[in-house]
Amino acid sequence: MSEPRPTATPTTTSARAWADKADGSLRRYRAMAWVTGVMLLVLTVEMLLKYVVGVGEDVLRWIGWVPFAHGWIYVVYLVTVLGLWSAMRWSFGRLVTMVLAGVVPVMSFVLEKRVHAEASARISAAR
Repeated sequence: MSEPRPTATPTTTSARAWADKADGSLRRYRAMAWVTGVMLLVLTVEMLLKYVVGVGEDVLRWIGWVPFAHGWIYVVYLVTVLGLWSAMRWSFGRLVTMVLAGVVPVMSFVLEKRVHAEASARISAAR
C-alpha cells in the first residue's frame, strides 16, 4: 500500500483562502477609493461653479451629470467598503470612517493609504 501524501493543514488552506479573498477586496477598495475621491473633487468644483461663481446655464448643462455620476460611484464605493470591512473583520468605527471618506474631499486618498498599509500587512502575514 502506498502512504497517503501530505496535504496542507486546514488552517493553512483557510488562511490562504482568506488572504486571497481579502486581497481581492483590498484591490477593489483601492480602485474605488481613488475613483470616488476624484469624483468628489470634481463634484466640489461643480458645486463651487454653480453656487459661488454662478456660471451660466450653458456651463451647467455640461457639468450637470457630475452629481449623478458621483452618487452612483459612491454606491459602488460603499459596496467595496463593506466587502473589505467584512473580510478584514474591523470595528464598526472603522466602517464609519471608511464610509465618511467618500463624502469628505481628499479624505478617501488619505484613508486609502492607511487602510492599504494595515490590510496588506495582515494579508501578508496570513500567507
